[in-house]
Amino acid sequence: WLKGSGTSSQSRITKMGDGGFGKGGGFGDKGKGKGKGKAKGKKGKGKGKEEKEWVPVTKLGRLVKDGKINSIEEIYVHSLPVKEFQIIDQFFQPGTLKDEVMKIHPVQRCTSAGQTNRFVCYVMVGDSNGHIGLGSKCSKEVATAIRGGIISAKMNLIPVRRGYWGNRIGTPHTMPMKLHGKSASVRVRLIPAPRGSGIVGSMTTKKIMSFAGVTDIFSCSCGHTRTKGNFMKATFAALKASYGYLTPDLWKPTHFVKHPYQEFTDYLAQSKPAPSY
Repeated sequence: WLKGSGTSSQSRITKMGDGGFGKGGGFGDKGKGKGKGKAKGKKGKGKGKEEKEWVPVTKLGRLVKDGKINSIEEIYVHSLPVKEFQIIDQFFQPGTLKDEVMKIHPVQRCTSAGQTNRFVCYVMVGDSNGHIGLGSKCSKEVATAIRGGIISAKMNLIPVRRGYWGNRIGTPHTMPMKLHGKSASVRVRLIPAPRGSGIVGSMTTKKIMSFAGVTDIFSCSCGHTRTKGNFMKATFAALKASYGYLTPDLWKPTHFVKHPYQEFTDYLAQSKPAPSY
């Protein structure tokens, strides 16, 4: 079919190389081409484009983007669920919220066609100033799992209450009370420590505490702590419980404020985008 076609045959070959099963040898967008012909498999279509502007889809997202909610503490006071990671990005300057991949491990599932491999990624984010988040994501590719883990960690961001071991001198450096967290068989206990003690615990505990902004702490644990995913979840649960205790210094009369959805109800009704079918 190539005979007598002249230039059109050459263009067909080039197009096939573009698409993936010609001389490019790859699948086009996956970028697996060996590069024998002129047209190699194109690597990562559309990656060079600029990121699209965030269009919020939740009430909280609309209020945050339009500057009606100015601090993340307002979200915590009213226990508002965060469903978009861009909400967290609005409150932290670029570079303030650091992330780190804590663990990546493969998991398998047996199907009729054989075994399918996927990767689970645990990611920790924190600003070393009382905010920390832990997220996990399972995906076929490692890069996708890391991206999803960062998004999950940002949406799980929690406040960490810090306190003093003795006299209230300087900045808070430890936990205000003994805390306990558990996940599966792992139990973790965090005990306040005097200034200068440092973080007494495993490397994972030290990393988590530095992300939370705690400088002095004693820790003890039991269970199968080698399972790093459950160990991190247990430590995270212990930190989350820090704001669950009503201590005497919080006995002051509660100053009630309006719920953001109630306060800005007229604005939310006006700015709601019309559904397009």
